[in-house]
Amino acid sequence: MKAPGADEFVPDTPDLATLRTASCGCRGCDLYRHATQTVFGEGPADAAVVLVGEQPGDQEDQQGHPFVGPAGHLLDRALADAGLDRETLYLTNAVKHFKFVERGKRRIHKAPGRTEIVACSAWITAELALIRPELVVCLGAIAAQAVIDPAFKVSKQRGHVVSMPDYRAIATVHPSAVLRAPDRAEAYAAFVADLKKVRAEMSKRTTSG
Repeated sequence: MKAPGADEFVPDTPDLATLRTASCGCRGCDLYRHATQTVFGEGPADAAVVLVGEQPGDQEDQQGHPFVGPAGHLLDRALADAGLDRETLYLTNAVKHFKFVERGKRRIHKAPGRTEIVACSAWITAELALIRPELVVCLGAIAAQAVIDPAFKVSKQRGHVVSMPDYRAIATVHPSAVLRAPDRAEAYAAFVADLKKVRAEMSKRTTSG
């Protein structure tokens, strides 16, 4: 039987807390069957900047919070180096459940498929509609394809601001890609440079406003 997608589980509510609670009961795709829990977004409900990742990792799945594993720690350091305060940002993922394969006692991340991304899209759409950010930062290809365009190529378009109907968006790599890079120092520097563009973009808006 085909999973219905998240649409029927997303309540019509102006309240982010209600949306978060409802997401815990989502059965829009089969990922909930093996994940420990839904990992919803966190941060100020009126955040001017929203960071969107791919999906929760192993630590996020266990703790129930986004970006708390190794990639999250690297993101924290990069945000600080770029002059951005994580406490002012809203962090979430395009897919709300951890997809993995088991290897012995380890759970290895497996990228969500297009069907799962589309099935979960109603949640990120609802989050962005309630928060109404000025800028959405897509971390990695899956986030960019979910938020900006299914054909978006981070390798070709990273660091460029894209105008969307309700907000602007910019894409960079996912912090986990920095951790896997052959030259981690070089990859980290490029990642921070992209995040500095986020800061500059927001400063420009503040000055012009």
